[in-house]
Amino acid sequence: MNKKMVLYFIGWILRIEAICMILPIITAIIYREDQIREFLVTALICLGVGIFLSMKKPTDHAFYTREGFVSVGLGWIVLSMTGALPFVLDGCIPSYVDALFEVVSGFTTTGATILNDVEVLPRSMLMWRSFTHWLGGMGILMFILALLPVAGQNNMHIVRAESPGPTAGKFVARARDSAAILYIIYIAITVTEAILLIIGKMPVYDAILITFGTVGTGGFGMLNDSCGSYTVYQQTVITIFMLLCGTNFYLYFLLLTKKFKDAFSLEEVKTYFAIVFASSILITINVLDKFDGVVEAFRHSIFQVASIITTTGYSTVDFDLWPTFSKTILVLIMFCGACAGSTGGGIKVSRIIICVKTVGKEFTTMIHPRNVKVLKFEGKAIDHDVLRSVNTYIMTYIAVFAGSLLIVSLDNFDFQSTFTAITATINNIGPGIGAVGPMANYSGFSDLSKIVMSFDMLAGRLELFPILLLFSARTWKKSM
Repeated sequence: MNKKMVLYFIGWILRIEAICMILPIITAIIYREDQIREFLVTALICLGVGIFLSMKKPTDHAFYTREGFVSVGLGWIVLSMTGALPFVLDGCIPSYVDALFEVVSGFTTTGATILNDVEVLPRSMLMWRSFTHWLGGMGILMFILALLPVAGQNNMHIVRAESPGPTAGKFVARARDSAAILYIIYIAITVTEAILLIIGKMPVYDAILITFGTVGTGGFGMLNDSCGSYTVYQQTVITIFMLLCGTNFYLYFLLLTKKFKDAFSLEEVKTYFAIVFASSILITINVLDKFDGVVEAFRHSIFQVASIITTTGYSTVDFDLWPTFSKTILVLIMFCGACAGSTGGGIKVSRIIICVKTVGKEFTTMIHPRNVKVLKFEGKAIDHDVLRSVNTYIMTYIAVFAGSLLIVSLDNFDFQSTFTAITATINNIGPGIGAVGPMANYSGFSDLSKIVMSFDMLAGRLELFPILLLFSARTWKKSM
């Protein structure tokens, strides 16, 4: 383990976080708020520690998979621990555990909150809260790689550790260039949505916060009813961009390079949109009596489906009041999640496809034992290592889910609330059902449960292993 390189990376993470404090400071200046000091103190702490850790690049540049996973796992923990400081220093979230839960929820683009009334928070605090979504959506270390060649030829180990999905590839030859392309696309989508919302007469401040929450598929807003107060046009724009940001960003790279045939033949993307529209239609039929006509029912249905499958967490209505059939569909797509290579969470559509094909192959083998069938995904044979990683991920996911469910059940909430609280946090969704429904929050849980769910949010965002490996003694031993 090259610990010096890991600390070097963490130093740069803290440096970047200090720079990011400029946005809430500017917000506080514009709105003449008193929170400038809290953000300045946090920025100075991050900058001081960051400079100390990354002042000199280690002479030993050895940086492999283990270092990549540890850098990402530790980096996100440190990022969250320092990111919670402004809330505690200001006193708007006096409990550090609560503040940590809120910031972890932000950086992991979960959107779960402990706040009973978000509208009382200062605008600068709300800006920082939502900005964490945008930073965490594409990945803070990916952002560093786009700016700096910190790991030389070994940048890909960082990309694989931080990118959501069963595989992580490069758009172009160099991982740093791939990270830059991703962020250019990310920024372009961000600017486009903000402009469209402003055109739709949404206040600039609201448009920026909602855009951060949408593009990062996070779900933090500034109103207690989430997106219920916005116009039909504004809700439609949010729906479209939630779906766009839940799509594999490789699609946009193919469109930019005019490889239209390849873009429109992506199996995962087609399956993703098929799930969205099938779920929306089924829910529309089921909730038709609760709305004035099919159009309104479909509009609210597809908004909720888009919000849940992309793990954004916005809502226009309290879907906890919908029939059991509709809520069941929403819970099922909570597990499904968005596409690999998107800003969304969940198990990912690609893994679902691979698992279904694996089951299909087993059925075929039982009926025709001598039949040799090659599993394919996106037109290519699925490598054995990919199958192994998918199976390992699913088993680890189940183990973490079950363990978390057992611990949080000690709070003695009803099973529906407890189950969906873990589902919503490990899949980075935000709202669940019951006590954690779209119009409720997580404030009633104990500190132990909030720590467990904070762990789940980090583990879910980082695909489990970068966080879990931190708890293995073998991770920290020197290579043989």
